[in-house]
Amino acid sequence: MKKELQIFLTAIMFFTRIPCPKWVDHKAEYLKKSAKYFSLVGIIVGGIGALVFYGSSFLFSTEIALLLSICSTIYVTGAFHEDGFADVCDGLGGGWTKEKILLIMKDSRLGTYGTVGLLLLLAIKFSALRETPVHLIPLTLIAGHGLSRFIATTLLYTHPYVRDTENSKAKPAAKDVNIGMLTISGIFGILPLFLFKTPYIFLTIIPMYLAKMYLGSKFKKWLGGQTGDCAGAVQQLTEVVFYLSIIALWKFI
Repeated sequence: MKKELQIFLTAIMFFTRIPCPKWVDHKAEYLKKSAKYFSLVGIIVGGIGALVFYGSSFLFSTEIALLLSICSTIYVTGAFHEDGFADVCDGLGGGWTKEKILLIMKDSRLGTYGTVGLLLLLAIKFSALRETPVHLIPLTLIAGHGLSRFIATTLLYTHPYVRDTENSKAKPAAKDVNIGMLTISGIFGILPLFLFKTPYIFLTIIPMYLAKMYLGSKFKKWLGGQTGDCAGAVQQLTEVVFYLSIIALWKFI
């Protein structure tokens, strides 16, 4: 039990800024096994965003409450996945060989493709949540963050890790995901969907996975696999797809 707790806290420490006990570190052994808790970390991040939205909505408009909620999730993760999405935009937008794409993605500077992509992503995320029925926004945030991280975990399972550098901090978490870890992540990721009062909500998994397959095909073609940035891009894109799918569903049910 203590070992599992340390693995879970390792995932918390690696993917968020949430304080952890001093005895938790980025030990490769635990980080490698932490993928099974990615979805649970997402639920926690989404829960923080939901609490900020709910509390802010008593003082401010829905729009301001949503912006504060989005800011809170970005802050609590240190823009970890947003950074990965921007790096992928820059890499695939500006590189024409595997080596060049990986070099661009590793560059800490933000380029034109990354800037435009990230701005559009955040704009669509805000707009989609604004169109969501207000009473569903907190649950939608929790489910969106949790389920999108499960979909991102499937990328780690289906695509090999391609960076050669041994000192990459993300390497232990981005490779060797087995079916057991994927199953646990899936249970946590899908669990919030049961809180919706319609079984049609499970249909959102289809467009989310199709989006993952689309990005996955790009990664396979240009990189031969994935990096941690690729998983971040999948998480961000599928989170937005989930919000858009909610809007589409509510037009027909």
